[in-house]
Amino acid sequence: MSRENLLKQVGAAAQAYQASVEAFDEAVARRMRINSTDLRCIEVLLQEDSVTPGRLAVALGLTTGSVTAMLDRMTRLGYLSRSPDPMDRRKIVVRATDRTRELTTELYLPLAVEGERDVLGHYTDEELEVVLDFLTRARQLQERHHQRVIPRRP
Repeated sequence: MSRENLLKQVGAAAQAYQASVEAFDEAVARRMRINSTDLRCIEVLLQEDSVTPGRLAVALGLTTGSVTAMLDRMTRLGYLSRSPDPMDRRKIVVRATDRTRELTTELYLPLAVEGERDVLGHYTDEELEVVLDFLTRARQLQERHHQRVIPRRP
């Protein structure tokens, strides 16, 4: 196979993988009765434990007003809690609830276990280093271009 054809196949496979990840996440969001931005909020909270609403606004690319509406909705659904920041009681921090942790574990853990066993388990340590390098470089490229297309505020 020529390099040109191989590059086309890699590009097509990457697009197909991205589409399947997005479809899975959309199904998870529907199951949780939330939208995709709400699910991204949960992802941030699961990674960082507690976050200020301002930090969420930056991480999600939303206005503070949009974040407030999202947090109100997700609090009503029982997916997060808000409390005073223990370091600065003037601030509020947001945390995922135990219910959120349990539900996301139920939905994502089977995929993670099967992926580690049936996909990553197929590769040697050296091959996994190449996969990690590819994913790191691809993410960095994506982040650079994400910054490039974000509308600049005056």
